[in-house]
Amino acid sequence: MSPNIIGSTFILAETAIADGNNNKMAATPAASAAPPAVAPAQKVAKKAEAKTPENKPYQMEIVWRNVGLFVILHSMALYGLYLVFAESAYWELLPVYATMFIGGLGITAGVHRLWSHKAYKAKLPLRIFLMLCQSLAFQNSIWEWTRDHRVHHKFTDTHADPHNSRRGFFFAHMGWLMCKKHPDVTSKGKQISMADIEQDPVVMFQKKMYFVVMPICCFVLPMIFPYYVMGSSLRVCFFTCSMLRFCLSLHFTWLVNSAAHFYGMKPYDVNVSAMNNKVVSTLTIGEGWHNYHHVFPWDYKAAELGTYSFNWTTAFIDVMAKIGQAYDLKFVSQEMVYKRVLRTGDGSHIAALLDANNNSAIPTSELVAHLDHEKEEHAIWGWDDNDISEEDRKGANVVNKESECKLD
Repeated sequence: MSPNIIGSTFILAETAIADGNNNKMAATPAASAAPPAVAPAQKVAKKAEAKTPENKPYQMEIVWRNVGLFVILHSMALYGLYLVFAESAYWELLPVYATMFIGGLGITAGVHRLWSHKAYKAKLPLRIFLMLCQSLAFQNSIWEWTRDHRVHHKFTDTHADPHNSRRGFFFAHMGWLMCKKHPDVTSKGKQISMADIEQDPVVMFQKKMYFVVMPICCFVLPMIFPYYVMGSSLRVCFFTCSMLRFCLSLHFTWLVNSAAHFYGMKPYDVNVSAMNNKVVSTLTIGEGWHNYHHVFPWDYKAAELGTYSFNWTTAFIDVMAKIGQAYDLKFVSQEMVYKRVLRTGDGSHIAALLDANNNSAIPTSELVAHLDHEKEEHAIWGWDDNDISEEDRKGANVVNKESECKLD
């Protein structure tokens, strides 16, 4: 229980010490300056204006119900971890890992690269599979996840960013789910078009039936399989295979919002908070190359790596492309990458190092594979964003073009 008490304490502390929750205070006039004369009618108008809700400074409001649910979840997960050792349930860790990986694909290959960023297209069987995988992960419906993520990319590190990293590591990690959203999240979110995914019947079916599909995928099936196939106790199956697995998968995903905005390198753009983080990429099967991803959110690889070592999601999408389920795979040309590296990178990219040594050689894929891996005028959320530059559209490479594939 102690981790949960500490977590709740962090929330209260962050609420108390946050700098007005990022509300900038207006500069006060000098003490010696005489106040300007104000007519009585103006005084009445200003007094009425000051009382309007719109002019009240934003104050963080904790949603204690969510705090309580997280306390319960983490308590169950810790008990599930205890059962692994208390009942020698080591073999049960295999289905835990398997379901985490499958659920992870629902987030990385599904709701992230496919639906949120339109980095590639998928045929009906693959979309259904990824929808079920995303339901297994239980991170809100595809529709809601996509909306929040597009807002995050469009308005990164502003009040409109649902998990604004400027409000601290804990807030970006999970605190944003424990308090009411900043009004800007809602108002700016209305500017994000969702028409494209609302035309997908798979997305809308899940949105309508979410609280039927999600519990079955997230809690029932991960528990039933080891119970009948492996002969595990129902207690171990529930607390370990369902609750512990669910809790771990949440934290791995949250690390992209937190750790990948605080620790790492910025080979592509020093002006954004997102960083490349190998540990995060390992835990999230490819989502830790975050500096690259925020610069080129429409690249289906979400990275510039030459191998699949830290990007199993790309390997999965490539396999799906080979069997005809994925098509229109968009990725950035090397020339476009190197131009951006030299213009806005932090100098850690191999292209920048070669250029610094007056070496005009083009970096090879082998060099890129061993990487640890002018501020944009308009941030974009993905390929269909109206603000995407013409240079990006023209410089994009496309694999398995739609015109070359046999559709549904």
